[in-house]
Amino acid sequence: MDEQHDEQAQGGYRVTPVTRAPWLTRAEPDVAASPVRHVLFDADGVLQHAPCGWETAAEAYLGERTTEFLSRVWEEELRALTGHAELLPLLAAAMTDFGVIAPPEEVHRALWLRIEPVEESFAVVGALRRNGYGVHLGTNQERNRATHMREVLGYDALFDVSCYSWELGVCKPDPAFFTEAASRIGADPEDIVFIDDSARNVAAARDVGLGAEQWTLTDGHPALLSLLAQHGIATS
Repeated sequence: MDEQHDEQAQGGYRVTPVTRAPWLTRAEPDVAASPVRHVLFDADGVLQHAPCGWETAAEAYLGERTTEFLSRVWEEELRALTGHAELLPLLAAAMTDFGVIAPPEEVHRALWLRIEPVEESFAVVGALRRNGYGVHLGTNQERNRATHMREVLGYDALFDVSCYSWELGVCKPDPAFFTEAASRIGADPEDIVFIDDSARNVAAARDVGLGAEQWTLTDGHPALLSLLAQHGIATS
């Protein structure tokens, strides 16, 4: 996922962006009339997180072999992230090899669907949309997790264009991901700013021509507003 193994939550969460957060008025755009009209957000580590992390959730099933198991599954998952395989059969095979007897669907829910949207991040999304920007999602996800994000977390209603890697047939940091995302957004790359927690993904987006900045939840949302303001993007 995005970074594909950053984190998640079982069950549904209602995403309710707040109308105004105190820090939304702190950063002023440095550019009077910015050409940027679109912001493309990564998901994991930027918009959402896992309350307890992957390793803690997996330890209940794998114990001391957790790291070994996750390394295998994440490597094999790359095919699912590009839509060239289904994750659940890959997960089932790995569980058999590691002697895990729980249903694959249960393990998938406990790890891959352990997603909690971050209210402060969606407050920024809401502020951008109120100011007339196109706000989009660009994320590495396998089909089942993407469906959960769309149907349970309701992300489709919060973004103008959603670019899930399994649908695009390519995942970050492949430059083709960003070329296709810009095409689906219907904008030139230079008219889009991309926010991601991965330095590799940011570098790839810049190579394609997008404005791109590395930011993660631990950096704090005032830092995110400052990065957006550097591109002339107004959030207040």
